[in-house]
Amino acid sequence: MSSLFPALTDSPAERPALRFGERSLTYAELAATAGALAGRIRGAGRVAVWATPTLETAVGVVAALLAGVPAVPLNPKSGDSELGHILRDSEPALVLTAPDSELPAALGDLERVEVDVRDTAQSPVSDVADLARITADSPALVVYTSGTTGPPKGAVIPRRAIAATLDALADAWQWTGDDVLVHALPLFHVHGLILGILGPLRRGGSVRHLGRFTAEGVTQELNEGATMLFGVPTMYHRLAEALPDDPALSKALGRARLLVSGSAALPVHDHERIAAATGRRVIERYGMTETLMNTSVRADGEPRAGTVGVPLPGVELRLVEEDGSAITAYDGESVGEIQVRGPNLFTEYLNRPDATAAAFTGDGWFRTGDMAVRDADGYVRIVGRKATDLIKSGGYKIGAGEIENALLEHPAVREAAVTGEPDDDLGERVVAWIVPADPESPPGAGELADHVAGRLAPHKRPRVVHFLDALPRNDMGKIMKRALKHD
Repeated sequence: MSSLFPALTDSPAERPALRFGERSLTYAELAATAGALAGRIRGAGRVAVWATPTLETAVGVVAALLAGVPAVPLNPKSGDSELGHILRDSEPALVLTAPDSELPAALGDLERVEVDVRDTAQSPVSDVADLARITADSPALVVYTSGTTGPPKGAVIPRRAIAATLDALADAWQWTGDDVLVHALPLFHVHGLILGILGPLRRGGSVRHLGRFTAEGVTQELNEGATMLFGVPTMYHRLAEALPDDPALSKALGRARLLVSGSAALPVHDHERIAAATGRRVIERYGMTETLMNTSVRADGEPRAGTVGVPLPGVELRLVEEDGSAITAYDGESVGEIQVRGPNLFTEYLNRPDATAAAFTGDGWFRTGDMAVRDADGYVRIVGRKATDLIKSGGYKIGAGEIENALLEHPAVREAAVTGEPDDDLGERVVAWIVPADPESPPGAGELADHVAGRLAPHKRPRVVHFLDALPRNDMGKIMKRALKHD
């Protein structure tokens, strides 16, 4: 199995690799410190990584991959109960952590190995692991899903999935070693860790992590040579809000080669505000923990707001009806569940053969649980999760996402979420949860219903409207709809 990071040995020694605030490593320094750590952990079954947004986390994961040891990233914000479950389930031999990290009680019995980024007592990177025993299907990471029901499940991500996804994105985004990526994403999940750290390293480029997201930090890095920005919709919403009063931010975003949003849908309203102020379109992609990346708007394609683009090279994608039959009409209206197949998929849920079997069809398609429509030219538009965002009302299948986008076009709406609730007549009725732009003067329910009906169709209008101070969100900025309680 060839190296996931050829740049560690092939790049010029002084080429920048990682920067977190004022701390940085060149490719030569990263090869040395990660190689030294890999030699220490070689042969471990699995290693946990206390995934703070630090240089040590990045070095620890790279070291584990060099050693051929599966890494289990841990969310530092997890509670003891969740951490206890993950540790019992994954049984790591040790935990990699920055020297100054305070670990919670749940990790008290686990051997602690501190990552020293100054340790350059390196054995050559090529000698750290016996590459002959590492195959494309060897596990690289065990990433725990957020788990809407029951405890989180550990998705075992093989090395081939990481390579396939990053190489497919390089094709779609024209991503090269000349690119400099800036982001402030957490490092315990696919977006921030695999795309945001391992992605630049596989290309031989560099990454600058802000630590904490701010518009000022984004402006500074883009002005100092960064070419790409990765973010979640909450971050882009904050940028869109700041743009009218921040011409420096507008100019900086306009300089970026690529603005990429992921982890949840970016509202069309924010797309348009950013494009109008900067002349630069945000592009979206679609992926999951279990599949890594499935689709993306291409850098050389049309950046169509509200879509996640076309399937990436090597990824097969289809939409299916509830009975499992494939939808063949790509008309932009027929809603079906996305199923995918390809080298980007995980291999199993750790210790959960039942869940693994249930996740796949008999012929190897992964059931994503995401609902979408597909345009005639192949562009995919996500309309929501099957469990929470597919509303069956009056004989229609309605995706919550398109109603949310319509609501966000109303000037009196700051945030919006849409769910369904039982209705004796319709089966389910559409319910809107609104954060008004002016809490003292919220829009009327009838006004919002007419607004939606005028943009979409009358059967998609909200029948009930609730007003909130804020929508509940998780660490990735996704709205937690299960926390929205009906009266």
